[in-house]
Amino acid sequence: MKPNVAIPSKAAVIYYICLPLIYAVSLLPFRLLYLLSDFGYLVIYKLVRYRRRAVRENLENAFPEKSAAEINNIEIEFYRYFCDLILETIKTLTIKPKALEKHVKFADTTVFENLYKQGQSVIIVMGHLGNWELGGARFSLYPYHQLFVIYHRLSNEYLDRLVYYMRTRLGNKLYVMKDTYRGMILNRNEITATAFIADQTPLPKGAYWTTFLNQDTPIFVGTAKIAKKLNYPIIYVSIKRPKRGCYEISSELLIETPHAFTENEISECHTRRLERDIRENPHIWLWTHRRWKHKKWNEELND
Repeated sequence: MKPNVAIPSKAAVIYYICLPLIYAVSLLPFRLLYLLSDFGYLVIYKLVRYRRRAVRENLENAFPEKSAAEINNIEIEFYRYFCDLILETIKTLTIKPKALEKHVKFADTTVFENLYKQGQSVIIVMGHLGNWELGGARFSLYPYHQLFVIYHRLSNEYLDRLVYYMRTRLGNKLYVMKDTYRGMILNRNEITATAFIADQTPLPKGAYWTTFLNQDTPIFVGTAKIAKKLNYPIIYVSIKRPKRGCYEISSELLIETPHAFTENEISECHTRRLERDIRENPHIWLWTHRRWKHKKWNEELND
C-alpha cells in the first residue's frame, strides 16, 4: 500500500519558486532597487499598460479642471512612484532599522508623545498616500504607542503569511478587519495606536456616502463607530515624499473627543483632510485602486 503523499498546490509551487527572488530583491541597496524600478516602469507602463485606462479615468474624473497634458504628467509620475512603491514594499522584508531611519523621517512626534504620556490610546486615520508600509515599519522604532494595523487576509495563504511577517517583523501587530473592535477592547489596558486606512472601498450598503475627489464615494463607517465607542482621539497621519527614496511622516490631532461628534461628521473630517493631501500630491496616491466601482444611484434604486 502506497503512503499518502501530499502534493503541493500550484500556488505553493509558484510561491516557493518566487520566494528566493523576492528576498534577493529585498536585499538590494536602494540605488540598485531604483534602477530595477526604472526598468519595471518601462514594462508596467509602456509594455503591459497595467490598468492605464482605469488610472486615466480616475484622474480625469478627480481633476476635471486639469488639462490633458497635466493629467498625462500626473499619470506618468504616478506609475514611476507605483513601481518604486512595489519594490520599496518588498524591501521591508529585510530592511534594517538604520536604513529606515535614513529613508523615513518624522516631521514631528509631539502629538503621539503627549498622548502617550497621558496613557491615552489613539486611532490613526490615513490613506494610500506615500508608502504606508515603510511608514508603518518606521513607526515601530519609536518608543510610544504599540501600533496595530488593520488588514484583510489574502486568499493565497502563502502570500498572506509573507505579508504578515513583513508587517510584524519589527514589532508592529495586526488586527484582521472583522476582529478590530474586539481586539481593541481586549487590548484596552495597553497604550495602542490602531491604524485605519480610510480610503478603501466598502460595500455600499451601510456605508456613508459623500463627495470625494469630485465623485460620489462610499466611506467605511467603522472608523467613526469605533472612535465614538472608545472615545479615542483621532490622529491624521500623512506620508509625503519630498524626493525619491525619502519619506516624511506628519501627524495632527484631527478629533480629540470623538463622542462630541456624529459618525458622519467624523467621516467627513478625515475624508476632507485626505482629499486635501491628494490634491497637493496627486502622483503619490494609489490611482490603480478601484475606489469608485460602486455607483450611488444603483444602490438607491435597490433600496
